[in-house]
Amino acid sequence: MSRHRALLVCSTGGHLTQLYRLSDWWRRHERVWVTFDKADARSLLAEEDVRWAHHPTTRNIPNMLRNFRLALRLLRRERPDVIVSTGAGVAFPFFVLAKLFRIPTVYLEVYDRIDTGTLTGRLCYPITGLFLLQWPEQQRQYPRGVVVGELL
Repeated sequence: MSRHRALLVCSTGGHLTQLYRLSDWWRRHERVWVTFDKADARSLLAEEDVRWAHHPTTRNIPNMLRNFRLALRLLRRERPDVIVSTGAGVAFPFFVLAKLFRIPTVYLEVYDRIDTGTLTGRLCYPITGLFLLQWPEQQRQYPRGVVVGELL
């Protein structure tokens, strides 16, 4: 199996918990995390290579622009083979630039949004290469999504 360079991008809280649950996969690869400088991230990712994103991201245009700048800098410096995210808002700038740079992306829609899609999921769906779902019901919102099952 070849090792890949992955950029793991997510908000803290449940988004981080769900992405962390993919450790059987990401531990086999070189990786850099992008998340918020909060207690749960500092604790969970203490031994990981982490870059701190700007928050809050919801309805905060200056922080979105800061995260676009961060994404541009990291994509150029780290040159990831893939970007993986569980959302939320911090993912969008990375996915937009990944599309421009032709970097493959994987988005995993969160566990707790069964009947309605998340805002970030709806924004990233058209531009992501692989869109993963945790519930079959989520395919009503995301018809080309692939059901992989529950992570929590």
